[in-house]
Amino acid sequence: MNASFIHRLADVQTSEIGKGSQIWQFAIILDGVSIGENCNINSHTFIENDVVIGNNVTIKCGVYLWKRTIIEDNVFVGPNVTFTNEKYPKSKEYSDKYLGAILKSGSSIGANATILPNVVIGKNAMVGAGSVVTKDVPDRCCVVGNPARRMSHLT
Repeated sequence: MNASFIHRLADVQTSEIGKGSQIWQFAIILDGVSIGENCNINSHTFIENDVVIGNNVTIKCGVYLWKRTIIEDNVFVGPNVTFTNEKYPKSKEYSDKYLGAILKSGSSIGANATILPNVVIGKNAMVGAGSVVTKDVPDRCCVVGNPARRMSHLT
């Protein structure tokens, strides 16, 4: 598959979509988003402006990516993973410095995990399902729990 595919029920406002990427129904993608090649953006997702998604990334259903989130190549984001980009959110008060997460190449985030702002998930790291990540995860590390703690080093 060379051309990208956008389902007719998706609302896609960006033109920066790489070859072979698929965007499914009820996805909302704002202007200013960059999506690499061969990505799979599942249904019921929301991607805010200033988000960068690398190549070969899978974003499963129910994921919302907020401003200044960066996802490198070959990353898996499981269903209903929650991202945040504001450390102290207040209604009708808007920060001029949003702090998105950074997911390094090859990382994998399990279903229903919560990733707090300004957190870096290391290369080839894994976050267990349901974990709450409050601080950086080293490369090739597996973390689980609330708050997420190191379980093992991945080979």
